[in-house]
Amino acid sequence: MRLGFAATWQQLPYEELLELVRHAEALGYEAAYVDGDASPMQSLGGRGLPDGWTVQTALILATQRIRIASVRLVNHWNAARLAQSAATLERIAPGRQRLLISIGGQQGDRAYGLPLPGVAARIQWLDETLQAMRRLWAGEAVHCRGRFVQLEGARVLPAQAPPVEVGGAGPRLLAVLARHADGWNINLPARPALVRRAAARLADACRALGRDPAGIERSQWIFARPGLAPEDPALLADFRRFHPWFAALPDAEVPLAVLAGGAAESRRRLSGLSRALKLDLPVVDVTGLPLAAARQALCDLAPQAAGAR
Repeated sequence: MRLGFAATWQQLPYEELLELVRHAEALGYEAAYVDGDASPMQSLGGRGLPDGWTVQTALILATQRIRIASVRLVNHWNAARLAQSAATLERIAPGRQRLLISIGGQQGDRAYGLPLPGVAARIQWLDETLQAMRRLWAGEAVHCRGRFVQLEGARVLPAQAPPVEVGGAGPRLLAVLARHADGWNINLPARPALVRRAAARLADACRALGRDPAGIERSQWIFARPGLAPEDPALLADFRRFHPWFAALPDAEVPLAVLAGGAAESRRRLSGLSRALKLDLPVVDVTGLPLAAARQALCDLAPQAAGAR
C-alpha cells in the first residue's frame, strides 16, 4: 500500500520533525506532509513559526527517498517566483517534492501585509497562478494581465515542472483543479458519502474539458490515533482542534472518519477507508502527537503492515 503521513500545525520543532520524517522513510512511507505557508494563528499558543518552503527544502536534502509536501498559498507568492522556486528544487532533487497548492484564508496573513481577498477572488487567483506556472514550465516567455497575475515576458529556466496537487473540495475550486492539477488533495473528512459527492463534481468538470478524471491522483488525510479508543473524549478534542474547518461533521460521525483502536483495527480501518474513498495515496495524520507517540503510530500503520492485511 502506498502511504503518506502528515505532521503539521508547527507541533514539532524541526529537529524532531526531521527525526520523524527519517523514521517514516525507513518504514516505507512514500510522502510526508509538513507545515506550509502560514501566518501566526492563536491556536498555536505562541509556538515557533518556521517558513514552510525552507523546511520542505531542508527535509528533502536531509533524506534519501521520501517525497515532501508543504502547502503553498497563492496570496503568499508571486506566480513566477513560485514557478522558479519549484523548478529549481525539481532540478536539484528530481521527483522529491509534492507541490501542494491552495487558497488559504488565515486572518493572520494581514499582520504580514499579505492581501486576503474573499474566497471567490482567491480561487480566481489560484486559477491565474496555475495557468501562468504551466506556461512558464513549458518554457514560454509569459505575458499576462490578469486580475492577480501580471507578467511581462517572465521566463523560468530550467523549466522543470513538478506534479501539482491542489487541495480543496468546493465546486469552484474543483473546476480549477480539473483545468490544471495532477493530483487532488481531498480536503474533506474521511466519509465516503462526502467524497463521492465532491468526486462527482470533479468528474463533471473534467468531462467538460475532455479530461479523464481517473488521471488525477487522489490523496486524503485521515486523522490517526492508533491505541486510543474511538469513544475516548481526547480523540474528539484532538480532531476538533486540528480540523476546525470540519466543524459541520457531527460528533457522532467523527469515530467513523478516523483511525483509532488497536493497531490491527487501525490498519483494517485504513485499508477499508482507502478502498471506499478510492485513494491513490492515503495520508495518516498524526498532527498533535508528541514525537514518541507519532513514531509509534507510524510503526502501527506502516505500509508493510497495512499491505499485509
